[in-house]
Amino acid sequence: QLQASGGGLVQAGGSLTLSCAASGSTFRNYNMGWFRQAPGKEREFVARITWSSSGVNYADSVKGRFTISRVNAKNTVYLQMNSLKPEDTAVYYCAAASRSQILSSLSLDRAYEYWGQGTQVTVSS
Repeated sequence: QLQASGGGLVQAGGSLTLSCAASGSTFRNYNMGWFRQAPGKEREFVARITWSSSGVNYADSVKGRFTISRVNAKNTVYLQMNSLKPEDTAVYYCAAASRSQILSSLSLDRAYEYWGQGTQVTVSS
C-alpha cells in the first residue's frame, strides 16, 4: 500500500516536497515513480527512481526543477519540487513497479503494479 502526502497550495516559484510511504518489507525491491494528472488531461510521467537508487529519470517538463529520491530504510520515496509553475497543478500519484521491469518501460504507467491515492498540488500565478 502506498500513501502519498505533502501536496498543497503554493505560489508560482515556490517549492513543495511530496512523500510516498509504502507499507510492507519489500519496498526496496521496487522501482518507484511519480505521475500526475491535471484536470481534463491524461496521466503523465513525472519522475522515476530505480530500486537501488542507481538511476533516475525525469520528464522534460520538470527536468532541473524536480528531484526524486528514496530512503529504503524508511520505505519512502520523495519528490522535491522547486520553481513551481501553474502548469504543474495536478494530482500527483506515486507508484511501484517490480525491479524486474526494464528501465525503458518505467515512464509508462502500465509498468507499475501499485498506486497511491494521489495528493493535490495547486500552483497559483
